[in-house]
Amino acid sequence: MFCYQCEQTAGSTGCTKLGVCGKNEDIQSLQDTLLYGLKGIAAYAYHARQLGARDEQVDAFMHEALFKTITNVSFDLNQHLELVLKCGEINLKTMEMLDKAHTSRFGNPVPTQVETKTASGPGILITGHDLLDLYELLKQTEGTGINIYTHSEMLPAHGYPELKKFKHLAGNYGGAWQEQKKEFNAFSGAILATTNCVLIPPENTYLDRLFTIGITGVPQATHLKERNFKPLIEKAKSLPPLPENPGKKIWTGFHHTAILGLKDKIVKLVKEGKIKHFFLIGGCDGSKPGRNYYTEFAESVPKDCVILTLACGKYRFNKLDFGDIEGVPRLIDVGQCNNAYSAIQVALALAGAFNCTVNQLPLTLVLSWFEQKAVAILLSLLYLNVKGIYIGPTPPAFISKNVFAVLQEKFELKLISTPEEDLNRILKK
Repeated sequence: MFCYQCEQTAGSTGCTKLGVCGKNEDIQSLQDTLLYGLKGIAAYAYHARQLGARDEQVDAFMHEALFKTITNVSFDLNQHLELVLKCGEINLKTMEMLDKAHTSRFGNPVPTQVETKTASGPGILITGHDLLDLYELLKQTEGTGINIYTHSEMLPAHGYPELKKFKHLAGNYGGAWQEQKKEFNAFSGAILATTNCVLIPPENTYLDRLFTIGITGVPQATHLKERNFKPLIEKAKSLPPLPENPGKKIWTGFHHTAILGLKDKIVKLVKEGKIKHFFLIGGCDGSKPGRNYYTEFAESVPKDCVILTLACGKYRFNKLDFGDIEGVPRLIDVGQCNNAYSAIQVALALAGAFNCTVNQLPLTLVLSWFEQKAVAILLSLLYLNVKGIYIGPTPPAFISKNVFAVLQEKFELKLISTPEEDLNRILKK
């Protein structure tokens, strides 16, 4: 940002002010938070628009909020706090719009076991979040002998009826986005990147078989401007066939409509004391040291508790066997990051069933954050006044100490410590 008052970069050595044009660092922190939240909203709204859905209120807020970040618009801290929470409200509306767009086009997801092995033969690996790209790719590869594999946030696609009906949707390959350089290099087929998160390939690896589409772009990779996948298909046919590699089956597809079908059973098990607590462990993963916390936390959750998960943070533990509690799975994969909407609907429905607030439920959110959509989701939870959320592995660098203190006081926002300490505190052992 540029400070017009000192004509220097805000916060630089030459700038005499703490922020832009005399604003303090807390105003600048809230503006940064708002910008990150807007980027998250933009991502979800973009996907919804690709499926023909848009909302005038969402569009209007984007204009209002971006205008609010312009120089000398407002120096009022409370106004900025209100707008940041409104960003959470609008993100919730956007996630709802995207959920309806997905389910209207592809059906309500159903619990589905997904193979993680590869079959012998040509293959294409698709990464990102765009289900419409996947659908068109499946249509165009049907009958070609090419198997399609999902990567990372594409895993939940296997639960949608209109996608899972394609028999050559063969399985899920690899883990979270930060592992893709190693995993893509080991995958001998063609690769399609549809959205974030895509990394620039190391030299002399898979660049010649990497394709991008839509908003994605990698220097020297083949960019497809439309959903005509003929060049990708031809490339896949020309490459050495994938080997037959063993794997295990993992579950996905627990949309809120599926989970709420088990609501009466879940309520009964809670009342009988057979389910003691619910944990939502997930979020946006990364490579920063300390993220093994989420694996250790999930492994340490008592066997009379249920874990819900979503986004690529699930790859820290989703291949582990957690078993079930009288038919209710102990690990429930709700879906992509935008399916936080489903998790919220489940929490609201359980609160209604127990005649209490969400904050009175035996439910704790333990979230990993990394990029803009994670910020938008956190703001949605704060808008809903969800308290006692644990986040990590470190506090967001763009949130000032004063702003973070306000969030801690108002929403009881907590930083993770160790799995043992946090579990003991949550379960009050």
